Amino acid sequence: MSDGLVIVDKPAGWTSHDVVGRLRRLARTRRVGHAGTLDPMATGVLVVGVGRATRLLHHLVLTDKAYTATMRLGQATATDDADGEVISARSARGVDEDAVRAAMTALTGEVMQVPSSVSAIKVDGRRAYARVRNGERVALAARPVTVARFEARAFRRPSPDLLDVDVAVECSSGTYVRALARDVGAALGAGGHLTALRRTRVGPFALEGARTLDDFAALDDPVTLPLADAVRTAFAAREVSGDQARALSYGKALDPAGIAGTYGAFAPDGTVVALLREGDGAARPVLVFAAAG
Repeated sequence: MSDGLVIVDKPAGWTSHDVVGRLRRLARTRRVGHAGTLDPMATGVLVVGVGRATRLLHHLVLTDKAYTATMRLGQATATDDADGEVISARSARGVDEDAVRAAMTALTGEVMQVPSSVSAIKVDGRRAYARVRNGERVALAARPVTVARFEARAFRRPSPDLLDVDVAVECSSGTYVRALARDVGAALGAGGHLTALRRTRVGPFALEGARTLDDFAALDDPVTLPLADAVRTAFAAREVSGDQARALSYGKALDPAGIAGTYGAFAPDGTVVALLREGDGAARPVLVFAAAG
């Protein structure tokens, strides 16, 4: 099988680990990993690496993300989403669209957000969600996040006491969309949680380039974004000579090219040799894909 990335449109009810397990069988290798975990309830873009591309995952800049979601106002749940038990119900009958938009505006920009108590954040060495499942009370500290876009797209009333709001969100890594729904509901005095969540983009990888697991199962090779193409998609590129490519394969540095951040170095035949980063007058490899020997 090829080395590269697989951009999956994750189905609801699957964990990210479930997706990795399915792709290990399809790619016939255990060298499969994922970047940017999605909750089981969520659907949408999950970036998976196969073969040598598993080493690429830690270097991908996936700090900005986009989602569509549905908030239900009038009920709060233990998990801030539809998978959790309803812990309070207060009528949203008197909540209007202007009030919802005002509450959303207050949560847009640079904000301090308390993560959901069932997040994967570690508390004294254990995941918060594991502590909650054991009946412990977990209080997580607020952390800075950036919500670049939090926009209401549609309003519906499934019952007189509930208000569903379809939203679009663009945010930084570490932002919990579940927590946005929770905080909007709290600000309106009605409680809130998510009933649907779909990730439409993570970093440069968008839903338009994703496929379902059934789509991948129909292919001889599930890798649709080979390693060189994946690096060109995610990083700036530098073309190097054959001699320079050989030097990089030995872990040697090159003269700088004035490129900021991590970037890919490509041999004359188009293969990606390494990821480089410049500093102290040299371009040094931070990851070599085909080491000499």
